[in-house]
Amino acid sequence: MTVHRSFKKLVRARMAKTGESYTAARANLLAAAPSAGPGDAPVLVTSDAAIRDRTGRGWEEWFDLLDAEGMTTRPHREIARHVAALLDVAPLAWSAQAVTKSYERARGGRAVGEKDDGTFTVSVSRTVGVSADDLHATITEDPARWFGEGLRPRPTTAARTARYDYGESRVALFVGARDATRSTVTVEHSRITDAGEAERLRAFWRERLAELRAAVETRQERADA
Repeated sequence: MTVHRSFKKLVRARMAKTGESYTAARANLLAAAPSAGPGDAPVLVTSDAAIRDRTGRGWEEWFDLLDAEGMTTRPHREIARHVAALLDVAPLAWSAQAVTKSYERARGGRAVGEKDDGTFTVSVSRTVGVSADDLHATITEDPARWFGEGLRPRPTTAARTARYDYGESRVALFVGARDATRSTVTVEHSRITDAGEAERLRAFWRERLAELRAAVETRQERADA
């Protein structure tokens, strides 16, 4: 059996991105830590401890097994079916998809945020020091002020939610209450057709949410003074 070929590739990719030592990069990968910052998605779907608890194998064991069984060049559906058969679950079960997607990222077959249809989804969240109702009202009253032109509203009935078309892609905003005076806004941008554009949009939404938070909290401080 090949020893940690795909997993070592994943560790070295993280080292190149973060500057960590091999030991630190490996430990952070196994903990499902983000590779750039708190808003960056972890490469592995969940931690080594969690996947071992759900499947009976840790990440290195899974990657070794799939390497040895010739999965390095197989398409997503074939890998998912193979993993599902090993686990005796359906191919769309969480455990089968978690192993498959993480393995694809390790071997370079799928990027973080890439979906089965080849499009990408990015998600960015920020905590803001105002109530959830106030934050949702502020965003939806004038979304162009915070996020620029080009958002075309889509119908939604969910509370504290807004959905938009953005060119050929889609944007969903969710506001949740942390307590009476703090809330969290999450932007999920989906149907992005290019990995580079997905990273650009991730940076864009981080910047826009940071500006939104600063403006809303400054306004609240003035109102409380």
